[in-house]
Formats: sequence, C-alpha cells, structure tokens
Amino acid sequence: MELIAELWAASGLHQMTWGQFAMILVGGVLLYLAIVRRFEPLLLVTIGFGGILSNIPGVEIATGDGLLHLAYVVGIESGAFPLIIFMGVGALTDFGPLLANPKTLFLGAAAQFGIFATLLGALGLSSLGVFDFSVREAAAIGIIGGADGPTAIYVAGILAPELLGAIAVAAYSYMALVPLIQPPIMRLLTTEAERALEMRQLRSVSRTERVLFPLLLLLLVALLLPSAAPLLGMFCFGNLMRECGVVDRLSETTQTSLINIVTIFLGLAVGSKLSAGQFLVPSTLGILVLGMVAFAIGTASGVLMAKLMNRFSREPINPLIGAAGVSAVPMAARVANRVGLESNRHNYLLMHAMGPNVAGVIGSAVAAGIMILFAGG
Repeated sequence: MELIAELWAASGLHQMTWGQFAMILVGGVLLYLAIVRRFEPLLLVTIGFGGILSNIPGVEIATGDGLLHLAYVVGIESGAFPLIIFMGVGALTDFGPLLANPKTLFLGAAAQFGIFATLLGALGLSSLGVFDFSVREAAAIGIIGGADGPTAIYVAGILAPELLGAIAVAAYSYMALVPLIQPPIMRLLTTEAERALEMRQLRSVSRTERVLFPLLLLLLVALLLPSAAPLLGMFCFGNLMRECGVVDRLSETTQTSLINIVTIFLGLAVGSKLSAGQFLVPSTLGILVLGMVAFAIGTASGVLMAKLMNRFSREPINPLIGAAGVSAVPMAARVANRVGLESNRHNYLLMHAMGPNVAGVIGSAVAAGIMILFAGG
C-alpha cells in the first residue's frame, strides 16, 4: 500500500492543478484548430504541443535546463528565431508587385495604424484602471495588429517576455482567422461597384530593380531607424539571395530546410510560455481583445486609405487590396482576391494585392523598430 501511495503522490495526476489542466485543454484546442480546421498548422501544432508538454506536472522540460527552456533562451530571448524566419520570409517574397505599383506602399503603411491605435488604447484602458499594462507591454500588444507572428514574438521577447505566450497565440490565431475576420470589414467599408473595380495589368519588373530594391530599402530604413535594422535586414538579405541569382542553393535552403527547422523550435519555445501561472491571468483576455481590435483597425485603415487615394489617383485602385496591407502573407492577398471575385468573376486582384501585402511586412518591421526605440529605453 505504501508503494502505491508513493506512486500516486509522484504521479502527474496527483500534482496537477486546475490551472495546468485548463492549459492542457488550451493546448488541445490549438491542436484542434491546426489539425482539423487547418488554421496556421505550422505554428499552432508546435505551440499547442509545447503548451501541453510544459503543463504536465513534474516535467521540467520548460524550465531550468529543459529542452524547451533552452530553445526559448537560445532562440527567442536572443531574438534569433524570429530573425531567421524573417530571412526565410524574405527569400520567399516577390517584391515585383510592389515595384510595379509603388503606390501600394501607402496601403501597407496605413494598415499599421492598428498597431499604434491599440498601443494608445491599451495605455488608455490602463489609466482608467481596466487593465494594468506598462508602456512596454502595451507596445508589445499593439504589434499584434500587424498580423505578423515573427515580428510579434520578436517585439514581445524584447519588451514584455512575460506576455510572450498570450501575444504569440493571439498573433497566430488572428493570422489564421484572416479569411473570417477581414471579409465583413471589407464589405462594410466598400460598395459593390468598388469591389467590382478591375485594375490594369502590372508592368514587368527588371532583374536590376529586384536586386537593387532590398539593398536600397535596408540602407534607407536602417540609417533612419537603426532599431528596425535586425528584422528588416534579415528580410532584405533573404530577398537578395532570392533575386541575385548566384546563390540559388543558399536561397533554396533558407526557403525550405532552415525555416522549417527554426519553425519547429520556435513553436515549441513559445509553447513553453503557456504555463498556467503566466497565461491564466486577466491580462490574457485583454491581450486577446486588444489584438482583435488592432487587427480590425489595421484592415479598415488599409481599405480607407485606398478609397482616399482614389480621390487623387488617375488610375483607380480597388479598395479591397488595402485590406492586404496587414502582413499576413499571402493569406490576406488571397482573401482580397476572393472577395473581389464575388463581385466580378473577371476581377483577379491577387497580384495587385501582393503589393500592399509585401509593403505590410516592411511596415510591421518599421513599426516594431519604432516600438523598440521609444518603449524599450
């Protein structure tokens, strides 16, 4: 009997708290969304499993010298994993649509308004006593509005590591829900005629333009805003490898093997921060709500900017592509294309929408640099 009692006392069932049980259920929900609903499976599978593993009582894999904790320290606390993923995203990105129609850069910039609006909203609610977010925490929460998971993780790791789990889950969940969140906002802010508007075919972009653009972009932004250089630098480096044509092996590795390996450990490391003590607090609900608001404002800002630009532009812009200004590449562009086809079956907006979509990645990196510069001091 004593042996049985000792075994029971050492078991995870005996040691488990209600909070740990709840977080294991949260991990199961993330796995369900990834496997059954196919919402951002590359990240939610690893984050969900890491969350389950880190909440099993008696398992020290997410603390001390545990593998997940070491992955967090090496990859996220140092900022390495998000930067490597940004390099992979750059290697996968085609700047052609943005170079062919540079005006769409304004749409990507406008969509970042959600980041700063949510920062102000979080600080305002904290001043009213609804929440208790510091400036650093509010800045990390606001970056969710860029719909860029690696950027959100990078900023949270620097400014508010204690909120990393909730911010990462919110960022990737809303990225996965782009096809559900964006269309109602797009339809609300546009008329049927605007959604049916066809745009002129994009011009061909030369190889010289493609090679020079990442170099010029990096120098311009990094010299004006050095705090944005790490994210934007890795993004531009990945794109340069893609476009220069002399390091195809490196580009292919970056696009496939390297980004896949880092994604596995990034997700597990983020999952290690889904412990009950860090996640099951009132601030988590605030993060989820504010993240949704940030994403909605970013979507609306892009659409409204396109409508404003149409008042001054000779060549009309379909306002739907403004919604692609958030950095969920290429999902937001596909959503804009789908909504456009609903109003006009000849209205193929995908390549046009990729312009603001790529601009949104640049915009979120710049916004991250601004947040780190002013909130990280």
